[in-house]
Amino acid sequence: MQPRVKIICLCGSTRFTTEMMQLTWEYAKLGILALGWFVRPMLKGETQDHHLAEKEGVAELFDTLHFRKIDLADEVVVVNINGYYGDSTKREIAYAQEHGKPVKYLFK
Repeated sequence: MQPRVKIICLCGSTRFTTEMMQLTWEYAKLGILALGWFVRPMLKGETQDHHLAEKEGVAELFDTLHFRKIDLADEVVVVNINGYYGDSTKREIAYAQEHGKPVKYLFK
């Protein structure tokens, strides 16, 4: 039986999707499973939209699913580039703390 791997949940603004995808790759190379936000590939001619979940009517569902990722994680890593994180991330931090999850901040 293989040893259990460490699981982290990445939290942060969807404006940092590229950085979170890179972090997921870097954590995997360390043997750490990083759970992050949902990423939908952009369609041809489409521009980055940080509020796509709201526009598609799935924001509440995605928030609930992200809380389940926090439940599964051993710790939460907040990606806060230039010190920024919004209201959704603040709710995720509060949820993690309420459930005894360690929260680390990754300033870039």
